[in-house]
Amino acid sequence: MAELPLDQVRTLLAVVDEGTFDAAATALHVTPSAVSQRVKALEQRTGRVLLTRTKPVRPTESGEIVVRFARRLARLERDTRAELGMSDSGEPTRLSIAVNADSLATWFLPALTRVPRELRLCFELRREDEDHTATLLREGAVMAAVTSSPDPVAGCSVRPLGRMRYLAAASPAFAGRWLGAGTDTALHDLLADAPVVVFDRSDDFQDGFAARLLGGRGASPLRHSVPTSEGFVDAVVAGLGWGMVPEAQAGPLLRAGRLVGLAPDRPVDVPLYWQQWKLDFPALAVVAEAVASAAADALGPAPRP
Repeated sequence: MAELPLDQVRTLLAVVDEGTFDAAATALHVTPSAVSQRVKALEQRTGRVLLTRTKPVRPTESGEIVVRFARRLARLERDTRAELGMSDSGEPTRLSIAVNADSLATWFLPALTRVPRELRLCFELRREDEDHTATLLREGAVMAAVTSSPDPVAGCSVRPLGRMRYLAAASPAFAGRWLGAGTDTALHDLLADAPVVVFDRSDDFQDGFAARLLGGRGASPLRHSVPTSEGFVDAVVAGLGWGMVPEAQAGPLLRAGRLVGLAPDRPVDVPLYWQQWKLDFPALAVVAEAVASAAADALGPAPRP
């Protein structure tokens, strides 16, 4: 009973990847009933509930452990088939990575261009907030992630990348309307009452910055949600509100006079880390080195351990 039948493990992974039992059945060329029976048998064997029956289904904490095992098993199987000459000639290797939107819009894509083309890698990027990319690692959905957490996910290694700097900024017209003469007192009034741009409803970055200036009070409830890094900056430039803009994007706009800094002496640095599976996978190691090298060029000094 200590064994984990491979067909059941693969089936669980298919259900998680496809999102439903019916879709997994189609992918595996079996009936939905067979999929359900395999998952139930695996849950009985482990003595744990492995999936939440939602749409799409989600792995439980115990299910995440089995999913990570399934992905490692699939990776080892592909490597073994390649060594035995059983894989299709020239078949590319897929590598799934979670990365936050601001890194994706600034330094991360150039990092991937440093990976040698002869490795024939296909990147599958998952965009997620840097505070939540580790969740995708924990669920087994990705093999590596750019994250703000220095604490390694179980079964993963972690290395510091650097610090991404953010500046509070607004368009000149917006600052002139809401900030007035630009005194420190007026800045407090601005952040308390002026419109603000946020990434989405879970984005509390601007609130944290405002709270540090206002003694605990967050930004104005009058806020605009713009869920892309480029769109966020465009919204600030257009004058919809103020926002925390990555220095890499803010710099040229500040120099061109399209943005003004609201608190130039109060930048906010967000530490970034690279986490990846502890797996003997040479291609992943090459990507990690490329990412670390690009981060060293583009970001501030890495956080101290």
